[in-house]
Amino acid sequence: MHCLLTAFTPQRLRSITLAIFLTLMMSFILPTATWAAVSGLGVNNGHLSSCPASPNCVVSQDADAKHAIDPIPYHLDRDQVRETLIKVLGVVPRTEIVEQTDNYIHALSKSRIFKFVDDVEFYLPPNESVIHVRSASRLGDSDLGVNRRRVEQIRLALRDLNI
Repeated sequence: MHCLLTAFTPQRLRSITLAIFLTLMMSFILPTATWAAVSGLGVNNGHLSSCPASPNCVVSQDADAKHAIDPIPYHLDRDQVRETLIKVLGVVPRTEIVEQTDNYIHALSKSRIFKFVDDVEFYLPPNESVIHVRSASRLGDSDLGVNRRRVEQIRLALRDLNI
């Protein structure tokens, strides 16, 4: 046994440890990077999708108490609000708009270190002066409140711009 342990030099142990670490990290990163589309996104019958049972999602429509978040009210023209929202999303770190229509915006936000992807959706219904929101992690169970904080930061930015 002693001969086996001495065969692993510190440099070799570091190499093995690094290989194991990289393998584990790639198993977390690659699945999120290769997803072209996620089912359950978008507006269906005037509603964003509900959240899964996991706590890493918030939504402003038809949500239980754990997942509920208020929609973002506005008092300006809907098209003007949509353009302002697009500008705000343009300065949110690691966030990219991947789809937009007259009443819907889908953005991806990636975490800083591990590049986990969250889907962030905004729905501006034609008959209400609110922006309905949904922000959900694609992987895992807990997001440590990241999705809720992101939506609240966007809400504050829009409020500061007096929408």
